[in-house]
Amino acid sequence: MTDITEHKTLHGTIPFDKIRLEDYEPAFREAMALHNAEIDEIVNNRVGATFENTIEALEYAGEALERVEKVFFNLLEAESSDAMMAIAQKIQPELTAHANNITLNERLFARVKAVYDQYTGTQPVRVGQGMPLQPEQMKLLDVTYHAFADNGANLSEDDKQKYRELSTKLGVYALEFGQNVLNATNAYTLLLTDEADLAGLPADVIEEAARKAQEKANRHCGLDPQSPAKEWLFDLSAPSYSAFMKYADNRELRKQLYLASNTKCIGGAYDNTEHIKNIINTRLAIANLLGYNSYADMVLHKRMAKNTNAVSELLNELLEGFAPAAKQEVAELQHFAVTSYQLPVTDNCSLVTDNQSLVTGNCSLVTAYDWSYYSNKLKDSKFDLNDELIKPYFELENVRKGVFGLATKLYGISFKKNAEIPVYQEDVEAFEVFDRSGEYLAVLYTDFFPRTGKRPGAWMTEFQGQQVRRDGQQIRPHISIVMNFTRPTATKPALLTFDEVNTFVHEFGHALHGMLANTVYPSLSGTSVYRDFVELPSQIMENFLHEKEFLDLFAEHYQTGAKIPAELVQKIVDSANFQVGYACLRQLSFACLDMAYHSILKPFSGDSLKDFETRAMAATQVLPTLPDTMISPAFGHIFSGGYAAGYYSYKWAEVLEADAFALFKEHGIFNAEVAQSFRENILSRGGTEDPMDLYIRFRGKKPTTEALKQRCGVVTPSYSATS
Repeated sequence: MTDITEHKTLHGTIPFDKIRLEDYEPAFREAMALHNAEIDEIVNNRVGATFENTIEALEYAGEALERVEKVFFNLLEAESSDAMMAIAQKIQPELTAHANNITLNERLFARVKAVYDQYTGTQPVRVGQGMPLQPEQMKLLDVTYHAFADNGANLSEDDKQKYRELSTKLGVYALEFGQNVLNATNAYTLLLTDEADLAGLPADVIEEAARKAQEKANRHCGLDPQSPAKEWLFDLSAPSYSAFMKYADNRELRKQLYLASNTKCIGGAYDNTEHIKNIINTRLAIANLLGYNSYADMVLHKRMAKNTNAVSELLNELLEGFAPAAKQEVAELQHFAVTSYQLPVTDNCSLVTDNQSLVTGNCSLVTAYDWSYYSNKLKDSKFDLNDELIKPYFELENVRKGVFGLATKLYGISFKKNAEIPVYQEDVEAFEVFDRSGEYLAVLYTDFFPRTGKRPGAWMTEFQGQQVRRDGQQIRPHISIVMNFTRPTATKPALLTFDEVNTFVHEFGHALHGMLANTVYPSLSGTSVYRDFVELPSQIMENFLHEKEFLDLFAEHYQTGAKIPAELVQKIVDSANFQVGYACLRQLSFACLDMAYHSILKPFSGDSLKDFETRAMAATQVLPTLPDTMISPAFGHIFSGGYAAGYYSYKWAEVLEADAFALFKEHGIFNAEVAQSFRENILSRGGTEDPMDLYIRFRGKKPTTEALKQRCGVVTPSYSATS
């Protein structure tokens, strides 16, 4: 069994090659026992409660358990198996009970509250050495106190027991929800045997589909891996699904794949409909138990937004401003599909050519499974720009060098691949990261390609966070970025779409937030910030992709080595706002659905989930919805991830990042002073201060929507993210 307290490896990295499945359960239980001993030492301290012997001691307790949890749950997302899922089902209730035993420990909370009261009273009595606390210490005190208070510490004994039961159930429901999504995603395949069905698909997409079919056949039948492909397999993983929906000429097959994706986890072996009801009702019950009217109220009191009114105001302002553009974009696409590609016009629809729109009472033309396909055609028609023109200039290795190089230009950091650092899967690479001075800064793992056992999407996580231990030792972070990019084929390297490059820089922005952390306490370090602030460092990075000055640094043809042509870069810039209205409303629809679920004031009972979803998203819908489809049963962000009552944060952060990037634009996108200010005031400070204070220190003012409106070319009412 591997040591849970420390690792004798370079930079203390995880020895993945030495971890066995049977190690996890004993490691969890040993770490929980060690954590309990640390808590007992704090509780039984005969010296009166001080910041040092209670708040700091509690902050550093449980390090071994956190290490085990990060390894196990990160791999459960990226390299899962039935055996790991079984362990998770078994250990999750124990972990929830363990956490509850700490937050509901009366003697421990009494010590925490004693320190909190001493420092937050009208005439505070200084504790310890009589010295006032530093701002980061005060923030830790506030976070620690509310971590107890918001998790039931002030409840009666009966209500504490109710809280234990509810939180245990919630942990299990959320875990099962996520596992169902992963299993349902892996279970579906579209196997094609007629070459005519591949019409419209690029050669590399076809080649990858043939590889997948061959891989499946080999796995099940032991076929010769060199035999010529007669089948092509598509599935619901991001690159396979999105490529088919964008390029496949066969509309019926696009519909089939779309329905498979959007009926996922509705009925059958991986049904999530009851899990949704259980999750939202349990969250509501917990919120009510803690004195809040809704779960959203409970969550938002510790967010930049502060309350549901502020969130509603932002969403409504954006909806009002972007809805006209979205409707115009839909009309334009419908006109294009009918006139250029002979999309059949339904009964009672009439084509109006003077304003390029379609008018109807019951007209249903372009559908959700048409959108990506015809959008790609229209974009190519308007800008002479499509993925196949762009992809040769975005070979993955060049993109990686370019993204790493951007961090070098902005912050002076460098990356060195080190094959000696153990990794958890053969596709994963590990890099040592060094600061401008040459000092070791972090370890970065990159995990780019889809596989069985890896959930869809893209995310950043950490195996070790940054902190300064009580003995003064600086612990540097081990960060991982995980994506699902198109794999290299037998004839081509991995060539990324522009959207995939955008995903890369987005997750890398999160990684910078973790790697450049420079705080004392681990719970305030890196991305441990308010949920509606955490997307600022990631989303601001996306702006650089529309800057010729950046693209010129790395985008070159994978075969010829020629730099990306200036006219192609200009087309990318010109097309930046293509269908920006539709994209905005799509994000708003998810945010509205999230807030609807988590703003309920009474338990969800007999109402249909489909009807509830339809009502919640109605104002944002500009395309007809298909019967029997829903996004809720696979909406992992809010039901098994960390975005419950927080999906709005993507739009909130968009206001922040547009406003922040305007400062880069004003002084030069690689301006060292602006970059250093962003590093010092945003990236390195984590959650040590109120995020609005950090933002104003960087920007010199509060954010408004003006920069976002100007960037999108859409006129919206002025809105302040602090109103």
